[in-house]
Amino acid sequence: MTRSPARPPRAPPCALASGHPPSSAFDCPSSTWVQFQDSCYIFLQEAIKVESIEDVRNQCTDHGADMISIHNEEENAFILDTLQKQWKGPDDILLGMFFDTDDDSFKWFDKSNMTFVKWSDQEDGEDLVDTCAFLHTKTGDWKKGNCEVSSVEGTLCKAAIPYEKKYLSDNHILISALVIASTVILTVLGAVVWFLYKRSLDSGFTTVFSAAPQSPYNDDCVLVVAEENEYDVQLD
Repeated sequence: MTRSPARPPRAPPCALASGHPPSSAFDCPSSTWVQFQDSCYIFLQEAIKVESIEDVRNQCTDHGADMISIHNEEENAFILDTLQKQWKGPDDILLGMFFDTDDDSFKWFDKSNMTFVKWSDQEDGEDLVDTCAFLHTKTGDWKKGNCEVSSVEGTLCKAAIPYEKKYLSDNHILISALVIASTVILTVLGAVVWFLYKRSLDSGFTTVFSAAPQSPYNDDCVLVVAEENEYDVQLD
């Protein structure tokens, strides 16, 4: 196989699966992507001529993604359902899988582990270096085929949600809770400090007032004494 150079970035028409809640731009690159579990998916509905599977893969890498990898029955069912009802994809979709002759096993281009397979019953033949895998969109089964395809009628790509976006929502909730708790604590502490301060001031005034020297006589006694003194002066 001859490897063609990577195509420059472009914006081919895309299909949006309206039957499933679209991911917001907060989670996926744009509204043309669909989120399922921890990944974003996009189906590039454009027939292209290719010389190798790398040409197909370039369609995905140009969008910051890779060819589709499938890791459980739920994901396989989601892709099948979306292809049938919304994306209206072709009968067969090329999977992002290649046969590694070093250990005679299939591997995903995105380097994820091969934890799930769904080969049809007749797929027991010899695997060769030019063997690729296809998802049959009528049954959901996988089948093997030659990588030497001359064209594809659409490319299915997948991108993982970045860690910071995946956990941002939970972190945001935690941070908000911490901010609220801190505000409440500071408010309570402020009220306690103000109460103690006011109490200290009131106690100080009371102490000063109590310590001030006071006459042993009340006002009436003082007035009587003053009058007696004035009377004594007049007599003299």
